[in-house]
Parts: sequence; C-alpha cells; structure tokens
Amino acid sequence: MTELFDSHCHVDEEKFDEDRDDVLARMKENCITRYAVIGSDIATSRHAVEFAASHEGAVAAVGIHPHEAKGFRPEDTDLLREWIQSGQAAAIGEIGLDYYYDLSPRETQIEVCRLQMELAYSIGAPVAFHIRDAHQDMIDIMKDMKHCLTPGIIHCFSGSAEIAREYLKLGYHISFAGPLTFKKAPNLCRAAAEIPEDRLLIETDSPYLAPEPVRGRRNEPANVRFVAQKLAEIRGETFEKVASYTFENACRIYGIK
Repeated sequence: MTELFDSHCHVDEEKFDEDRDDVLARMKENCITRYAVIGSDIATSRHAVEFAASHEGAVAAVGIHPHEAKGFRPEDTDLLREWIQSGQAAAIGEIGLDYYYDLSPRETQIEVCRLQMELAYSIGAPVAFHIRDAHQDMIDIMKDMKHCLTPGIIHCFSGSAEIAREYLKLGYHISFAGPLTFKKAPNLCRAAAEIPEDRLLIETDSPYLAPEPVRGRRNEPANVRFVAQKLAEIRGETFEKVASYTFENACRIYGIK
C-alpha cells in the first residue's frame, strides 16, 4: 500500500475546528498515514503535543517561530526540553529566521534560533527550520555552529539549487510544499531535480500554501499528494517511488520505527 507522510502541517489549528473530522477522513482516503503537527510558540506547541497524543499517525514538533521570537522567555526552553525528553514531541520546530515579515527584530530571531539549536543538540533532537528571505544568514549560523548541529529539515524550501546544496553539505533534509507546483517555480524545480532521494521530504504547511490545482483554497494534508506528483514529474520517477522514499525519510528524521 502506498503511504504518504505530510512532514509539516498545522491541522490542529482553529481553521480546521469546524470540519476537522472530515479533513482527517480525507487524509485516510488519500493514504496520508503519518503527519507532523508543528508548534510556533509555547501555546501552539502545547496544543501540538496534546493533539499528537490523541490522534493516530500524528507526531508533534515544539519550538518558537521567528515571528514569535520577541516573546521568548528563557524558561521556555525548560518546557521544550521536557516535551522532547518525555517523548511527547519528536523535534524542535519550527525555528529559524524570517526576514520577509520581520515580526521580531532580526537580532532577536538569531539569538532565539541559536538557543533552540543548542537545546536540540543538548538533547539529541532533530530540528525543523523555517527560513524566509534569510538563507545566507541561516547558512552562516549553521556553519558557525557546525560542531553542534543535529539532523533536521529545511521546511517549505524556497531557495535555489545552489542554496539547497549548502544545506545538504551541512547534513540537512529539504522539504517541498505547494509552491513547488506553482507555474512560476523554475528555481524550486531545478533544486528538486538535484536533491538525493534520501534527503527529500514533502509537506503541505496546511492551512497555508495550497498547491495546484487547489491553489487559493484552504490547504489540508490530503493535498500533499499533489506535491508528490509534481516531484515525481520533475525527477522522472513514479509517484509510488516518491511516496516511498519521502515516507521513509520523514520517519527516520522524526524517529518513527
């Protein structure tokens, strides 16, 4: 049986409150048997943990998003550590840098990102990175911290093939979302064609970034199949092959046997 793993979604958000059962049913109908529910601050991280505990196939990631870095408190790391070490969460994320919106000062984003990377290293947790319009600064941070990096995911990759190569050299996995399917995405397509199959993941980032042919609507995990189909087209592979290796890669990163 073909199985798909949505490696990054927010199906626990309130935007799904009215029809979540239907959304989860469509996931099963479309062979999405595993999915990662991602936190962006302490409140959403706690919710992700609670959601994953009560939903089959779900795994939680906990962390402070760059948008929320301005509200970071040192004691937040104690909760993040507890969730990971207790097995309630499988990764630190989403963390990183976002210079597109700049909702937190850049210096604060960098400081909070580094603190969480250090935390991940100290407890042996993988990391899910959110990086927008900040690839060079993020790569510079990773190189500076090369001695204490843990495996991780560059979620919703938005860079060029050259940038992807830098992340690959640092040991990271690249995850593609709906933008890969957009008509004006030549740089993403070139990057997707080059990445080794053991470093590729797929995701929806739902409810955001719905892929073609449902662009403009609320996204949901069932739509990860469209990302897999596009990846198969770009790489000249079967849908089943892409589904298989992206599923295995996500299970390995999130520590699922």
